[in-house]
Amino acid sequence: MTKAKKTPDFIFESSWEVCNKIGGIYTVLSTRAKTMQDMLEDRVVFIGPDVWDGKDNPLFREDRNILKSWTAKARKEGLEVRTGRWNIPGEPIVVLVDFRKYFEKRNELYGELWEIAGVDSTKGYGDYDEANMFSYAAALVVESIYRNVLKKKYANVVYQVHEWMCCLGAMFIKKYVPEIATIFTTHATTIGRSIAGNNKPLYDYLWAYNGTQMSQELNVEAKHNMERETAHRVDCFTTVSSVTERECEELLDMKCPVILPNGFEADFVPKGAAFASTRAAARKRIFDVANALTGQKFDDDTLVVATSGRYEFRNKGIDVFLEAMNRSLRNDRLAKNVLALVQVPAWVGEPRNDLSERMAMIDKGGVENQPFTEALECPVITHNLHNMDNDSVTGMLKYFDMWNRPEDKVKVIFIPCYLDGRDGIFGRKYYDMLIGNDLSVYPSYYEPWGYTPLESVAFHVPCVTTTLSGFGMWANSVKGDGCNIMDGVEVITRTDYNYSEVADRIKDCVAKYSALSAEDVEKARKAANMLSRKALWKNFIKYYVKAYEIALAARDKRLNSK
Repeated sequence: MTKAKKTPDFIFESSWEVCNKIGGIYTVLSTRAKTMQDMLEDRVVFIGPDVWDGKDNPLFREDRNILKSWTAKARKEGLEVRTGRWNIPGEPIVVLVDFRKYFEKRNELYGELWEIAGVDSTKGYGDYDEANMFSYAAALVVESIYRNVLKKKYANVVYQVHEWMCCLGAMFIKKYVPEIATIFTTHATTIGRSIAGNNKPLYDYLWAYNGTQMSQELNVEAKHNMERETAHRVDCFTTVSSVTERECEELLDMKCPVILPNGFEADFVPKGAAFASTRAAARKRIFDVANALTGQKFDDDTLVVATSGRYEFRNKGIDVFLEAMNRSLRNDRLAKNVLALVQVPAWVGEPRNDLSERMAMIDKGGVENQPFTEALECPVITHNLHNMDNDSVTGMLKYFDMWNRPEDKVKVIFIPCYLDGRDGIFGRKYYDMLIGNDLSVYPSYYEPWGYTPLESVAFHVPCVTTTLSGFGMWANSVKGDGCNIMDGVEVITRTDYNYSEVADRIKDCVAKYSALSAEDVEKARKAANMLSRKALWKNFIKYYVKAYEIALAARDKRLNSK
C-alpha cells in the first residue's frame, strides 16, 4: 500500500529580497504570497534582512502583536527582530532580523561550515559576509520559532531558501533542527551568470565546463561552493526553468527533481476604467518627461517601446536592444515614431536639476500640452550618474551618436533608477509605468526565467524575448510552436553567436508592430494577457506542492535511518 504524500503544516521562507525590493526574486515571493496565504493562512512566515536602519520601509507594516509571545523569548535569546506584515496582496507574516551582531563570530561560523560541507569561505569577498550573516540569523529565527511555538503543534514544517545568500542557514537548520525539511531554490547559478557576464560562450560549451574550475578562474569560488554543496545536501533542490535545470546539472552536478516556474498574480493589474486611466496617466507622464528632455512633442500615436530589469548589459540584452534601436533609425518600414525607454537601475545620483525644474513647471500646471521646444544638454538620460563617463548605456548611445535629434524617428531615454514612486522625475511605481508601454523588449542572453516579460504580458503589453529565457521557452511550449507578436510574445531564437541576427529580428518586430492596425494591436494585447493567465500562481503552485512532498519524504527517510 502506497503511503500518503505529506503536505506542510507550516512553511518558512527566507530571502534577501523579503520586504527589500531589488530584483526578480522579490516578484516571485510577493506575487506568490496571496496563494500561499490561501493555502496556509498565517502559517507561512517570510524572513528578511532588517537593512533599513531606522528608516521607514513602505513594504513592511510592523505589528508587535504578531508572534508576541515568541518575540519576548527571541529577545532573551539575543535575536533582534521585528514582526509585522508585508504590504502586498495576502499580507503575509514577516520577521525582519538584524544580523549585524553576528559579524563578530563569522570566523567561527565559517569554520563550522567547513566541517559541515567543506565550503572554503576564505575565498569569499564583497557581499559574501553580509549575506551569510543574514542567512545565519534567519536560521536562528526558524529554529527559535520552531522550538518555542511549533514543535508540539506541527509535525511537517518546511524551510525554503532562495539563492546562495541563504544557503548557510539551510545547512545549519538541517544539522541542528533535522525535523524541518529543507528546500533550496536557485534562480540563477553563480557560475552560470559569471560565465555569461564575462562574455564567455555558455550554451554551446556548457557540457564541457567544470563548475568548480570555472569558479576559481572567475573568482566566485566561495559562492559557487556554497551553492553546490547546499544543492547536494538539502532535502529538495529546485530551480525555475528547464534552461537553468540543464545549467545546474552541468555546473553544480545536481539534477533538480522538480522545477518551480515563476507565476504572477492578477491582483497587481488594474481592471476596467482603472486600467484605462492608469495607462493614460502613464503615457502622459512618459511623454511629458520626453518633451522636457528633448524639447520635442510626442503625440499618443508614438510607439513606446521599453526594456527593463537588472543592469546586466550583455546578459539582459540591453546591448542588443540599443543596437536594434540604432538600426531602426534607418528602417523605412517603421510606420510610427518610436520612444525607446531603458529602465535599468544604475549607479544613480540625483535627479537632474534642469529636468526637475521643467517637470515642476508641468506638475504645477504652469505649462500644458508639452510646451518645451529647446532640448536640455544630454537629452537622453533622466538622472545624474556617479560613473557617467564609464556607463555602458550612455557609452553605447555616444558610440552610435544617438542624441534624440528632431529628425530621428527613434528617440532613446535612459531611466537609471528604481521606479518606486520616489525617483524625483516620474513619481510613479514600475507597474504604473509599465502599463503605458506599447511593446516591451527583453532579448536576454542569460535569463533563468524572465519576470519582466511575464509582467509585461500581464499588463496587456506584448513583448519580445528569446529562447534563452525560461519564460520564452515556456511560452513556446504553451503555443506548441514558435510564438510571434500576434500571440502576445515574440520569441526570438538566440545563441552564443547570433547577436546581429537578434538585433535585426527586434528591429523588424518593432517595425511590424508599428504598422499593425488598431484592431490587430488590440488582438495582440488581448493575446498577451490571455497568455499571462496561464502563468497565474493558481496554475503553478502545484509545483511547489510537489517540492514540499519531496522534501518531507526525504526528511522522513533521514530521520528513520538514524
